[in-house]
Amino acid sequence: MKVYGIPNCNTIKMSTIWLTGHGLSYEFHDFKKKGVTVEELNRWCDFFGWENVLNKKGTTYRKLTFEQQAAVFDQGSAVVLMVANPSSIKRPIVEVDEKPVLIGFREEAYVLAFK
Repeated sequence: MKVYGIPNCNTIKMSTIWLTGHGLSYEFHDFKKKGVTVEELNRWCDFFGWENVLNKKGTTYRKLTFEQQAAVFDQGSAVVLMVANPSSIKRPIVEVDEKPVLIGFREEAYVLAFK
């Protein structure tokens, strides 16, 4: 299992505490240090929908200019933005065997996914 995100994110902390508390091991992939690939982003967007992968409620997205925000209108343009600004990706994204399983943290979703 691989958990993608940023270590100082509260949602990441809740997710990793939950996983550890339930005896599940994972590898953590830090977007800021290791980056994120176009292939990974397209895989997640295909599974979750690009509108769910791009975190429009986050500080990074809200700090973009109106023109930058307006330039995001489909998966391709969203992926370009997220590669350049990995903090704009909703987190965590959890994969098992390189397949997307969860996005964000809702305990009930984790219970269902890992029961």
